[in-house]
Amino acid sequence: MNFLEELQSLDINDIGRWPLIFRVLFISLAFLLVVGFGYWKFIHNGVLPKLDTAVKVEETKKTEFKNKQRKAANLEAYKAQLDEMNANFGTMLRQLPGQTEIPSLLVDISQTGLASGLEEELFQPTNEQPKEFYAEKPISIRLKGTYHELGQFVSGIAALPRIVTLHDIDITPVSKDPGSDLTLNVTAKTYRYLEEDEEVADE
Repeated sequence: MNFLEELQSLDINDIGRWPLIFRVLFISLAFLLVVGFGYWKFIHNGVLPKLDTAVKVEETKKTEFKNKQRKAANLEAYKAQLDEMNANFGTMLRQLPGQTEIPSLLVDISQTGLASGLEEELFQPTNEQPKEFYAEKPISIRLKGTYHELGQFVSGIAALPRIVTLHDIDITPVSKDPGSDLTLNVTAKTYRYLEEDEEVADE
């Protein structure tokens, strides 16, 4: 009787009378099925998803820890940078004229042009333009003089103790003659810090 014939003659209801080799094979197969089912139910569907979640949470926590550690290591540098920014802001704030200083600043701008040897053809302050925490004060200016005198005027404006910026600069010769004077059309802007009550009123 060959192996296949012996396998076909086995009685599933009388496993105890099977030859030893078939009993070993049957028990081994049953064991593998039970182990496989247990792995699929408890490990693959139960533990592994929880493990994946735990790994992801761990990676997130590690990243957060590294970020916080880096910030903590640079905390003193951040504080020093903040102090420097506050100091610079305070310095710039002091360069903004107060409401009562605007008239004298307008005189200073006008005097800067005259001191440079320029002829003042137009000096027209316009209405303030409120911004978020400051107000712009534009001044339309037209001056006539030489190239070097215009350069002295620009240098003089830059040297003023208050912030004044120049915009829409347009320089044209007075005539076609070589060496003729130049006309400078420019908008000068100075800035004023708004008081708290002005900010509220503007909103």
